[in-house]
Amino acid sequence: MTRTIERQTKLNSFEKFKAEKDGLAVKTEIENFAKIGWEAIDKTDRNHRLKWLGVFFRPVTPGKFMLRMRMPNGILTSKQMGVLAEIVQRYGNDGSADITTRQNLQLRGIAIEDIPDIFNKFEKAGLTSVQSGMDNVRNITGSPVAGIDANELYDTRELVKQVQDMITGNNKGNSEFTNLPRKFNIAIAGCRDNSVHAEINDIAFIPAYKNEKFGFNILVGGFFSAKRCEAAIPLNAWVEPSQVLTLCRVILEVYRDYGLRENRQKSRLMWLIDEWGLEEFRSKVEGQMGITLETEALKDEIIWEKRDHIGIYKQKQLGLNYVGLNIPVGRFYAADMFDLARLAEVYGNGEIRLTVEQNVIIPNIPDSRLETFLTEPLLEKFSIDPQSLTRAIVSCTGSQFCNFALIETKNRALAIAKELETELSMPKPVRIHWTGCPNSCGQPQVAEIGLMGTKVRKNGKMVDAVNLYMGGKVGKDAQLGSCIQKSIPCEDLKPILRNLLIENFAAQPK
Repeated sequence: MTRTIERQTKLNSFEKFKAEKDGLAVKTEIENFAKIGWEAIDKTDRNHRLKWLGVFFRPVTPGKFMLRMRMPNGILTSKQMGVLAEIVQRYGNDGSADITTRQNLQLRGIAIEDIPDIFNKFEKAGLTSVQSGMDNVRNITGSPVAGIDANELYDTRELVKQVQDMITGNNKGNSEFTNLPRKFNIAIAGCRDNSVHAEINDIAFIPAYKNEKFGFNILVGGFFSAKRCEAAIPLNAWVEPSQVLTLCRVILEVYRDYGLRENRQKSRLMWLIDEWGLEEFRSKVEGQMGITLETEALKDEIIWEKRDHIGIYKQKQLGLNYVGLNIPVGRFYAADMFDLARLAEVYGNGEIRLTVEQNVIIPNIPDSRLETFLTEPLLEKFSIDPQSLTRAIVSCTGSQFCNFALIETKNRALAIAKELETELSMPKPVRIHWTGCPNSCGQPQVAEIGLMGTKVRKNGKMVDAVNLYMGGKVGKDAQLGSCIQKSIPCEDLKPILRNLLIENFAAQPK
């Protein structure tokens, strides 16, 4: 305990402002913020504490905030999508929504004076953005086809919802978990293809049978940061589904109470595991649970290659189908959102699902309506059979909206992919991930080709550039890629990618 007390005397600037006032405290001040306007809000409240409510001040678009939703397991209804579309629509060309790599939506162009009304709309619609930013547990991911995949081992939807409700106090906000040392990611996998990218989460639950009983092996400590990237490691523990909620709570409590807080670059869970050693960490978790955890199952059930869920698939429910639509770089606008809501309502049961690849699934489409569904004009924009590079592209927000990004990503990523598709025939999709800075929101380390934004001097001036990563693998035998070339000017990138695709991925010039 001495170590923890000693840490509290060495608080970094973030820990100091968190100690002064809990992030959730601004919840009671929202009406006042709306009245006084964004420029008059206390800077710490505006730039930091508002993130506890999912409201992000963006210095590159001052006065136009980003609003990050919580969507457990990436599931929302057509009515909820309609509410979000109405919100985005208010802001004309400034309003848009991005699907994130954690199965949720970020709304852009939001004015602070509208936040009280927006939050009222959220409450009526069963939506929330609470605790979605800063030192909180981020959106909890699960299989995007939970409950409808004929081959799934466990339907993760209820477990994911229970964990979210515990962390957020049933979406009202829960100060027990609003002061973690840093952000925290949780994933619960119920299928054989690792659709949650388990290895990049602080806690991941991997399906595994032990003595013919279903449960989960546990991975801990996975994270990306500017300083360090690590794949999650086995805790050597196996739990039954009924123990998932308790284990999440206890690991979060241990991390909250003992996590490192002096240096924000060394505050993620893996740094604590490094300092203590895995055995001491596991022992502390067991002590707080009051049980000895069972050792992990000898093998897990992640035995398939990763699926992207784009296209038409039969569900476990007889006569029903789910259809995966490719949303290039995950961005859409109010008209698209209204249209998606309509398609889900008319052809399905009003449900919409998001994937960590930034795409959309519309489930529960009867055989009798499928043919008509496929004639909908929106499917020309959001294809069910896109070309190989567009199909597998992932991108962070980029400098268009994010002040951390060193380069523009989304528009550039899509433009280069389209150009390469006109020049090359690809035998299969190649996962290319773009991220605008070393914070790795676009996850280049899990991509077959990863591109991380940087700046480089060329012909006497600073230009946009990327560091090139290769070797990332998801699904079974997942592994992180590594940087193989630094500081490639973006204007010189296309021929390099073209050669890589030909030499490493069997692309053929057209």
